Amino acid sequence: MRPTRSRSEEIGEKLGIPTDHLLPYGHDKAKVSQDFINSVQGKKNGKLILVTAINPTPAGEGKTTTTVGLGDGLNRIGKKATICIREASLGPNFGMKGGAAGGGYAQVVPMEDMNLHFTGDFHAITSAHSLLSAMIDNHIYWGNELEIDVRRVVWRRVVDMNDRALRQINVSLGGVANGFPREAGYDITVASEVMAILCLASDLKDLERRLGDMIVAYRRDRSPVHCRDIKAEGAMTVLLKDAMQPNLVQTLENNPAFVHGGPFANIAHGCNSVIATTTALKISDYVVTEAGFGADLGAEKFMNIKCRKAGWRPIAWCWSRRCGR
Repeated sequence: MRPTRSRSEEIGEKLGIPTDHLLPYGHDKAKVSQDFINSVQGKKNGKLILVTAINPTPAGEGKTTTTVGLGDGLNRIGKKATICIREASLGPNFGMKGGAAGGGYAQVVPMEDMNLHFTGDFHAITSAHSLLSAMIDNHIYWGNELEIDVRRVVWRRVVDMNDRALRQINVSLGGVANGFPREAGYDITVASEVMAILCLASDLKDLERRLGDMIVAYRRDRSPVHCRDIKAEGAMTVLLKDAMQPNLVQTLENNPAFVHGGPFANIAHGCNSVIATTTALKISDYVVTEAGFGADLGAEKFMNIKCRKAGWRPIAWCWSRRCGR
């Protein structure tokens, strides 16, 4: 008896993604392989539509709801449309804002998985970021060959949770065996430069190069120390090898959705990954995506950063007023 196909395989079939190129995470989530992404690069791009908002509010503006609804509507009238949105951060999920999967019948599913650990991408980013943090302090402990000024280490730690008590901390306390005491602090994972870089990288090689270019500290003469000086970029890339692959899920109307990456718009560019949107453009007639906060922040960064880096030009903007999360 032939085994029942998973929901992710059915969605992949709609987009022409062979089962061999889908890496399943349960029955309703899958990652798309880099081999498939490479194989469609020669295809013509579909049309890109950006959903933005007029006035951002603490509870959200309804951009995701509008994005999903527009994608479902295009599919309903016979267009081959895919939506591309960001993954949800655990901090806002357990805070005032709540989830990030849309609302009502305009929703991405499985909503509860997407709003929690999903496929583990954010945990991988946290681990890669933390690895670099540990390697910086380890380098300082074992002689500080790069002459890092411990007062000017700009690489903070991250955790994917709202925890104001960790914003400013002292580390390496407890004596000689624990290193050189200094001030440090935690940001939320979605504010990590690793997150922003992953969402702009085109492949693993590009990711490794971009990680190596990050400035992590300064010397006493104010010259920068880069991640590549610490020799951490290769190990960080290995930790991110699965996180680089886009996640394929679906809407409540069984239409395809790429949910990948999640940099905040106030400190980064606030858009889902370039690799997910590029893949969707190659295999869809229309791609509906969104950018964080209002048009004066996320949309401008979408145009000035993401589109410039990827070489895109959207055909339309969709404005969303406050209509629920």
